[in-house]
Amino acid sequence: MEKFTITVYSENQTGLLTRVVTVFTRRKINIDTLTVSESSIEGIHRFTIAVELDEGSTRKIVAQLDKQIDVLKAFYYRASEIIQQEVALYKVPTSAFNGEKTLEYFIRSFNARILEVAPEYVVIEKTGHKADTQLLLNELKSIGIFEFVRSGSVAIPKVMEPLNTYLKALQEIE
Repeated sequence: MEKFTITVYSENQTGLLTRVVTVFTRRKINIDTLTVSESSIEGIHRFTIAVELDEGSTRKIVAQLDKQIDVLKAFYYRASEIIQQEVALYKVPTSAFNGEKTLEYFIRSFNARILEVAPEYVVIEKTGHKADTQLLLNELKSIGIFEFVRSGSVAIPKVMEPLNTYLKALQEIE
C-alpha cells in the first residue's frame, strides 16, 4: 500500500461529488481526505483526493473516474510528485497560557499564527503536513483544547498542471 493523491477536473455540476465518491465506495476504498475547489482554469473545479492503495487499484480508480460524465480528466500522483499541505485550527482556553508554555512559545515553536484572541479562547492556525498539525494538537491537548479541525489535503503537482497539457493535446487533435 502506498499513499496516492488523485486529482479530478470537472465543471461544477450538481451530483458529481456523489458520483466521484461512489466510485470509491463501490470498491470499498477509504478516502483519507477530499477537498474540492476552483482550479486555475476558469469554470473548472478540482477534486483532490488522498487514498492509500496499491498502484494497480489507483490506476483502475482513475480510469473509472475518467469515464464519469462531466469529468474532464483524472490524474494520480505519488507523494514525491506533489507538494501538499493541510490547514488546522485549534481553539484553546486563553487561561491555558500562563505557565512556562506561553502562547508565544506555541506560535514560535510550531510556526503557527494567531487568528483570534477572545477573553475565553484563542484560535491558532497551523499550516503543514498532517504530522506537523498533529504534533501541535498533541502538545495543545496537554494544556487543554476546546475544538480542533483539520482541512483535507490540498496538493499541487511538481510538474506543470497536467490538465492544461491534456486540453492542449485535445485541441491539436481537432
